[in-house]
Amino acid sequence: MGVGDPNITRLLEHPAIWRGRSAAQRAGLPTGFTALDEYLPDKGWPRTGLIEILVTRFGSGELTLLMPALAALTRTAAARWCVWVAPPLVPFAPALVSCGMELDRVAVVGGSQPLWALEQTLGSGACDAVLGWVRQVQHRQVRRLQLAAERGRTLGVLFRPRRAARETSTAVLRLSVEPCASGARITLLKGRSAHRAVLDLPWPGS
Repeated sequence: MGVGDPNITRLLEHPAIWRGRSAAQRAGLPTGFTALDEYLPDKGWPRTGLIEILVTRFGSGELTLLMPALAALTRTAAARWCVWVAPPLVPFAPALVSCGMELDRVAVVGGSQPLWALEQTLGSGACDAVLGWVRQVQHRQVRRLQLAAERGRTLGVLFRPRRAARETSTAVLRLSVEPCASGARITLLKGRSAHRAVLDLPWPGS
């Protein structure tokens, strides 16, 4: 079997597989939720690479999960851009400010080609984080996004419908997020761990 053999590709995408290059990365970016940091393989979000967050519907809490880390990134002395590609709703500036984000580091990209925009911004080297909402994406396109995120030293976040959990993915981390009574129910689908227990994470003030 060669390096390009599809059997090897599927094997390397299994959540129980540990890869040396991943272990060499820096410690994770704190999520702002202690319980979530303890749950994730790198004790936080990866600082570089593509993660997938699968949701029952867009706007069901996925941004609440990311806001503390995104706000921290925009406040660093050498902050790069935080770009939102094809969000389902236009971000509400006062709400972002209340979460601690620096608006002059935030950009929103719309248009009819979100995958092209995602790949370009991820690989540009000008962004700390790039978020994208996409309903349909092919496996090879996810791989292109992952490679672009590595090239640009960027945290990429791809929001997809929960039905995509049936598909394989080259993302470095994959979670499903479901709303629950006081927060979100999170399941680790892929990461440097075979741990798949469910985490019920309460939102602040709930």
